[in-house]
Amino acid sequence: MKKTTKIAADRAYDQTKTVLPAEVARGVYIENPPSAEGLKLMHLLIGRAGGRMADDVRHELRLADIKKIDGMRNHTRSTLRQLFIELAGAVMVFDDTEAQCEIIGGFLDRAKLDYRHEVSDDLLVAWWFGGAFREMAEKSCHWAIMDRQTVFALSSKYSILLFQHIASLVNLDHVTSKTFTVSELRAVLGVAEGKLAQFGHFNNRAIQPAISEINQTSRLMLTATPRKVGRTVTSVTIAWEKKPQDAKQDAKRELDRPKVGRKVRRDGDAETLVDTFPVSGSVKDIPPWDKIARENAPRIDGRHVPDLRVLADSFRKWCGAKSVPLDAPSIEKTFTTWTKSYSAR
Repeated sequence: MKKTTKIAADRAYDQTKTVLPAEVARGVYIENPPSAEGLKLMHLLIGRAGGRMADDVRHELRLADIKKIDGMRNHTRSTLRQLFIELAGAVMVFDDTEAQCEIIGGFLDRAKLDYRHEVSDDLLVAWWFGGAFREMAEKSCHWAIMDRQTVFALSSKYSILLFQHIASLVNLDHVTSKTFTVSELRAVLGVAEGKLAQFGHFNNRAIQPAISEINQTSRLMLTATPRKVGRTVTSVTIAWEKKPQDAKQDAKRELDRPKVGRKVRRDGDAETLVDTFPVSGSVKDIPPWDKIARENAPRIDGRHVPDLRVLADSFRKWCGAKSVPLDAPSIEKTFTTWTKSYSAR
């Protein structure tokens, strides 16, 4: 039987996929479950390590490389520090059934943020995986092949955790659904003790939003069916199927669009978004441009976004020089990409 690390090494050429040990994909975070951004960083670290994920070695990448990834925030040293704190506090449990023992430990051993060249945006990120994770990865013979673009596009930890769990089951023969007790599903989605205690709240705020987001951006179509004993929901069956080709193309087109407005398009219950960049003035309080600028523009002194009037004028000037119409079909994506590299200087 092939090892997960071997599969990851063999697929190192494919930068669109990440090979995740199934034990991680189906794992339960006992305490301090990471945020959506923390989970995205976890996927990035495992994907970067690839076939070396089980090795007790130093892994590294640069902040500039992280900033190039669509779906990752425009991170700084302080935001990365917070995410590594989250990952260091996430406890993973691996049940080694052959040895009949549970392995409990952290995902990370330690991380380092080398900021000697931070001014030139050349901050170096280094990390060492924890012993429990490395042992689990070394023994793993089951894996999930994750679509990176989908993972980075998902906006909530509930969506990411459910997607990675189902992705680890999709290729099993004759398996198209799984039934979870309510407590099991809460654990899979990383719902903290005491949060969303009533099933109605859990369903409306975690299960259904996660399924809707996965269905919009992935190659899969999921459904959730609650099962009751009397008047109490005791379990939920999650079923899945692979989308036909035309539906996969719809998901791909959605992933290629800016994330601003994605929820509106998913819910279909709001006015059509503005699709022309303002021909004059600031973008302050003008959706979706205000939100794109605030989420993607580099911070000044790590705190404030640039003056939005100056930023808008600069973008219009750039579009004029490049002969890019302000009502071009891809103007949202163009503005998003341009804003990430904006410099007032």
